[in-house]
Amino acid sequence: MLAVTVIAGILFTWCVLSRRLALWSITAPIAMMGAGVALTRGSDPPLVFDLGDMAGFERAVEVVLALLLFVDATEVPAGAIRRERGVVARLLGGALPLTLGVAFLAALAFFPDQPGWVLAALATVVVPLDLAPAAAVVRDGRIPARLREVLTVEGGLSDGIVSPVFLICVAAAAEYHTAGEDFAAALLSAVGAAGVAVGTGSLVGYLGGWLLRRSWARGWTLPTAARLAVLSVPIAAYSLSVALGGNGFVASFLAGVCVSPAMRHLPEGTVRMTDDLVTLSTLALWFLFGQMVNDEFWDGFHLSVVLYAVLACTLIRLVPVVLVLAGTGLSLSDRLFLGWMGPRGVASVVFGLLAAIELPAAGGGDFISRVMVITVMVSIVLHGLSAEPLGRRYARGRRGAPEPRAGRS
Repeated sequence: MLAVTVIAGILFTWCVLSRRLALWSITAPIAMMGAGVALTRGSDPPLVFDLGDMAGFERAVEVVLALLLFVDATEVPAGAIRRERGVVARLLGGALPLTLGVAFLAALAFFPDQPGWVLAALATVVVPLDLAPAAAVVRDGRIPARLREVLTVEGGLSDGIVSPVFLICVAAAAEYHTAGEDFAAALLSAVGAAGVAVGTGSLVGYLGGWLLRRSWARGWTLPTAARLAVLSVPIAAYSLSVALGGNGFVASFLAGVCVSPAMRHLPEGTVRMTDDLVTLSTLALWFLFGQMVNDEFWDGFHLSVVLYAVLACTLIRLVPVVLVLAGTGLSLSDRLFLGWMGPRGVASVVFGLLAAIELPAAGGGDFISRVMVITVMVSIVLHGLSAEPLGRRYARGRRGAPEPRAGRS
């Protein structure tokens, strides 16, 4: 209870100073992580969490990720997808798989002693985007709206696309360290779980959205009740999929995709309650991440891990994005911006936690957790510090651009 009180107090302090702290790009996730580092460090810290028995956190962490994927799917602007469908399709259908492949090949080069499936799981942990640690970029009016829209869409959809790949890789990595080593059975089970999730998530999302839309149109529900109903959709999709042996993450994500069209016909802010719950839950995870930083980051520097983390946050994403977006009409500077601005955050933290839970210490769980921690820390530094200079650069570019010529009368 002391930990809950401290976390609540830190959150309240950030909230009342949020506008001032935003001047230094101190977002709520960064503030909670910093507090976690400060309050769990030392031989006798004020707070400590037993991360050696993370199995007790597993279900709670899964539910947080399921809600996060649902909210991301519902908040992706449909208009931006239509306007930028070519760029978005290239990013998600071309750059994302290529980035996963490059991340895997780089991991093979840096960590040749690790099993291939563990390195494949690692690639899925360090690749997903999370704009929360660099939220100032999305709100910065100096950066062209087109680029901010593309980043918002990619950030909302990338983790939902990566999650089934992550679970397949973790299942294969776990099977690698069993006596049977039946990879085919593990992969078939993971693919089957994804298939079940597609059916349950689509059904729950479409049916929930249709019923909510009809109920609101006929005046049968209240705005507060509609917000509760939206919250129940991802919970129902996740729990039903898990009960049927499916992938709860995929089900929640698809439920968000299917219910999203109905959101346009419901009161504004209907998903806000779910969003606030996700925000609060993920901030608690950021505090927990602060202790993971103490456990991993300060326990000596592993040069190969640091170098891989730097590459994961820079060239491993930047090169595929720049190449895939060639010919889209975006300038080289805009492609470089989209390739550079790929912050890692809560999706990587949750995937890393789940990998540590599912894989034994000797099977790569501690290894993936260590690389995840360093990667997220590197991302916070690189992307956080570069947000303001990038905004100034675009502002200078606008001032230096020639005035458009007047059209003929």
